[in-house]
Amino acid sequence: MLTVKAYGATSATDPLVPLEIDRRDVGPNDVLIEIRYAGICHSDIHTVREEWGPITFPQVVGHEIVGVVAEIGSAVTKHAVGDRVGVGCMVNSCGECDECRAGDEHLCENGNTGTYNSVDVDGTITQGGYSTHVVVNEDFVLRVPEAIPYDKAAPLLCAGITTYSPLAAWGAGPGKKVAVVGLGGLGHMAVKIA
Repeated sequence: MLTVKAYGATSATDPLVPLEIDRRDVGPNDVLIEIRYAGICHSDIHTVREEWGPITFPQVVGHEIVGVVAEIGSAVTKHAVGDRVGVGCMVNSCGECDECRAGDEHLCENGNTGTYNSVDVDGTITQGGYSTHVVVNEDFVLRVPEAIPYDKAAPLLCAGITTYSPLAAWGAGPGKKVAVVGLGGLGHMAVKIA
């Protein structure tokens, strides 16, 4: 186990406070990421306030994570120490069901593992990116190009994919018209991508 510094919620009503949390050991298919930035998403706030149901406290949220690979497991092939990487709202899935084999891990028939407040492979509760490090299965780690600063890349891992996905699914592109209703965090990202 690796003990790291974090900011987390100790109850649904108190502000985030400095904490120390344990990260599970790096397994054969895992990547340890030294976190450089973590975006703030409104779903983080909903979660710690238990507006979407009960959670396990203390809880560290944050699912728009970017940083540098600090360690890799013995079977990792997609990443190397020193790579610039990012992680979104999932850190694992069963990898074996029909949905996972089709690349739809978010629909995992056995339940995917969320970046926070999920049961991890070792039975502990996952903790998010408002911390110094995170351990993630390599299949849920994305490369971040050098041309994109960490602070600009972090929101792409939630707001970016949330708006890119439907634009891509509906074939948005040159010569097409796109309507965006509302220009909040997601809306402005949709306009930029479109």
